[in-house]
Amino acid sequence: MSSPVNLTAEIDKLHAEITRLETGFYENVNSFFLCSMALIIFFMQCGFAYLEAGAVRSKNTTNILIKNLLDSCICIIGYWAIGWALAYGESGDGVNLFVGHSQFFLTGFSDYPRFFFQYVFSATAATIVSGAVAERCEFVTYVTYCTVISTFVYPVLTHWGWSENGWMAKGITSGIIDTKYDDFAGSGVVHLCGGSISFLAAWFMGPRIGKFPEDEDDESDEILGHSVPFTALGGFILMFGFLAFNGGSVASISHAGDGHTVALAMVNTILSGSFAALTYLGVHYYQHGKWTLLLTINACLSGMVAACAGCNKMEPWACIWVGCGAGLIYLAFSKLMFRLKIDDPLDAFAVHAGGGFWGLMSSSIISHGGLAYALVGSISGAENSGDHLTQAFAQLGWQMICALAIVVWSISFMYPIFWVLKKTGKLRVSEEIEINGLDVFKHGEMAYPLRAYGHGWHDFERANKIQAFSAKITVGEGKNTRIMKIHPEMSIEQLASVYDRSGNIIPMPKKSRTLFTNPAERKLSQMMYDENKM
Repeated sequence: MSSPVNLTAEIDKLHAEITRLETGFYENVNSFFLCSMALIIFFMQCGFAYLEAGAVRSKNTTNILIKNLLDSCICIIGYWAIGWALAYGESGDGVNLFVGHSQFFLTGFSDYPRFFFQYVFSATAATIVSGAVAERCEFVTYVTYCTVISTFVYPVLTHWGWSENGWMAKGITSGIIDTKYDDFAGSGVVHLCGGSISFLAAWFMGPRIGKFPEDEDDESDEILGHSVPFTALGGFILMFGFLAFNGGSVASISHAGDGHTVALAMVNTILSGSFAALTYLGVHYYQHGKWTLLLTINACLSGMVAACAGCNKMEPWACIWVGCGAGLIYLAFSKLMFRLKIDDPLDAFAVHAGGGFWGLMSSSIISHGGLAYALVGSISGAENSGDHLTQAFAQLGWQMICALAIVVWSISFMYPIFWVLKKTGKLRVSEEIEINGLDVFKHGEMAYPLRAYGHGWHDFERANKIQAFSAKITVGEGKNTRIMKIHPEMSIEQLASVYDRSGNIIPMPKKSRTLFTNPAERKLSQMMYDENKM
């Protein structure tokens, strides 16, 4: 029979083992939760890819898709090597208000679920800019800004706002005032950052050819995307991803109340997006008499962006104001870009900067302890209502300061980079490449090659040289020239109408008639033909 001493030792040993197993179980549950949410957020890259691919013309589809692919590849390398260290790297003295400076290349760090979750946020911030510069951005410019955002710009902002040592997170504590940066899932550090850089990039890049006419009396041309279904699919994927984006920001699921907070964040996110979509749809119908799909998708996403900041603590009714406000702000920012003649094909600035800024403000106005609650308490004569009102105004002011800091940091860091790229001629593709499409000239891969149709459609081939009057003529440079042959089942007039080149049909000896899709090529061939007739 065991002695009382031995029995006590056995109980202590059993208790220690249970504690170890319990700790390991909770750690694994939280890790699985973070990784699962991160995988869904990672899938948002697919949503961005479809959203942007559908919104651009078919000749630039491959270009936009490879950019979204490389977002994930470039961002993981930059964030692994430098970004994580700047964002969350610790210092010996614990005083690093501006930036972290340890754990480069994840040295001495093993919390991989947390790293992976933060990486997909970094990739989201970088991919926002892609839509703003679609159809005219040089590939080297894309690689440059994607690397810089994920490696330097975004990590520093997350250190300011989400690291316990960051100056925005510490806030101001003085007397009855205790302010801290309030941004649960990234309305500011992710979306306001990406949206601000989108504005700067689109401004530097200039509008697409034909978007804004030189004659101010002429109406602007509406450059339509090539696939509404693609855009709609991308929008649905992003809506799905935002639920994990915001719900997963709880970062754990093992503590009491975690599940409730996750569900609250998801409910508030979809409510905010829905109210934003319906608000915009109603206003647009009132103004234009049309039930727009594409812009309603953007408004919905703007509402979800706005929900990021306070979705973990707002009452669901508050999302009426968050969503409606986001829908109206998206409308205002989109019209502002048009008036400024800044071409943003995906409305990245209006969706992410507009929604992000409103999210930061609304979290200090409508959430518990916010300005709206303080005003109601003051009007009703609640106890200490004056102190609560002072604190609420101070918190709102701090949110404004932090929002301004995010915008200033993002723009001031990226401005010289875009300026150098523009001065060196690396910012934007040439006019010829933009007109004819980036897919062929930059990637050699058409999204919809005619030869893929089979059964003779391979006759529609691009040629590097053309033959006319027994003379070989190279038009343009390199691979910039081509000749289109006519499929037996399609008239040349039909093909010309597809390419909007009806005026480029000219007779050619031994070829009957030929359609030149390059206007310069057509003029040269016509001139030679006229000279041959004389």
